[in-house]
Amino acid sequence: MVSTEIGEPVAKVEVDFDLCESNALCEAVAPDVFRIDDDDFLQVDDPSVTDENRSRVEQAVASCPKSALRIVEDE
Repeated sequence: MVSTEIGEPVAKVEVDFDLCESNALCEAVAPDVFRIDDDDFLQVDDPSVTDENRSRVEQAVASCPKSALRIVEDE
């Protein structure tokens, strides 16, 4: 899916919190999207996947050792 405007979300990232171990690898790759809070739990600050951040989000998804992240394309 291609966005029509710069920065327009074309997908979103989802987390399976049953699998997530808050390893922070995703935060290291895409800190504008993911954050580990003070209680050591993953927070998704902005689930939007845009043309501008897609490569970082894809890298974050691929780096998750528990496969707890996925990108869901807008329909």
